[in-house]
Amino acid sequence: MILEARLWASLPVPSLMLDGQDVITMSNPAAENFLNMSAKALEGQRLWEKVMIDAPLEGPFQRARINRTSLFVNDVDVGSGERAPMLCNIQFAPLQGSEDTMIVMISPREIASRINQNHSTGKAAKSAIGMAEMLAHEIKNPLAGITGAAQLLSMGLTPEDQEMTDLIVAESRRIVKLLEQVEQFGNLRPPELKPVNIHDVLDRARQSAAVGFGAHMLFVEQYDPSLPQTMADADQLLQVFLNLLKNASEACKDAGTLRLRTFYDTSLRVRRSDGTQARLPLQVEIIDDGPGLPREIADDIFEPFVSGRENGTGLGLALVSKLIGDAGGWISVESVPGRTVFRVSLPVAPNDNALGET
Repeated sequence: MILEARLWASLPVPSLMLDGQDVITMSNPAAENFLNMSAKALEGQRLWEKVMIDAPLEGPFQRARINRTSLFVNDVDVGSGERAPMLCNIQFAPLQGSEDTMIVMISPREIASRINQNHSTGKAAKSAIGMAEMLAHEIKNPLAGITGAAQLLSMGLTPEDQEMTDLIVAESRRIVKLLEQVEQFGNLRPPELKPVNIHDVLDRARQSAAVGFGAHMLFVEQYDPSLPQTMADADQLLQVFLNLLKNASEACKDAGTLRLRTFYDTSLRVRRSDGTQARLPLQVEIIDDGPGLPREIADDIFEPFVSGRENGTGLGLALVSKLIGDAGGWISVESVPGRTVFRVSLPVAPNDNALGET
């Protein structure tokens, strides 16, 4: 017990232990410093009343508790009544050997920078090598669609094949733009934000996936046709959806079902770097019935060079996270064996507030 207490106190990441009612039973010194609150002020209090997390996580957290699985959330503001919010990654995990105890670990970005400071030289070299790898990796998505369409066309042109020729033209142009823009991972052009119909972009991504890397998957669309337009860069948003569809398709090696779901949720808000709040009511979920994310990488799945696939570069989801963040959106993931959900949350276009955005 003495050793366990020392280990708990030595953790460099702010950590809290919760009982079955979400009451804080233990807090380590790093959590006290981060939240600017003493153990006496924290322990015995409900997590959601003491720790301010700028995302609707109570529901997903309860599902993780019931299923005894981990929940990972990246790039969300966390604070308390005693300190200003800071951009963090959060991990909720069940305590092994306990029926209902959960551990919450908060990883502020500045702490992660300090921990990794000694490895900066090696990471810089790895990143330089990874830039060329990323370029090769990312062009595989549109090439898969082009290859599939070309194979169909080779059987003989028919009037219906016009859709495939349009796809070839569109994807070829996108490859050229990708080669021009993605010279290095951290130097993508700023997004050109314009009103975009989410379903038009999703349909383009689905068509490309269905004749290429996702040919073995069953696609199910569950769209809310009343959704207003979002503000986004259509090409970059297409890249996001293609990467997510490719990731899900590769997780289901033989066959599986991919559900594309859109809906409106007024509860989701994020705090921007300037302190203002933004609503992101437009929700896009890409759901697969594959094996789920490996636990050892699930908390870092949006970080560069993190991959659950053999010979994977680990850059597809990192690019997704960057593109969504640059557009003012938010991406999260929930994963258990048999169900992985990537959710992209986006704002409503300023002149398209038909559903009561205020």
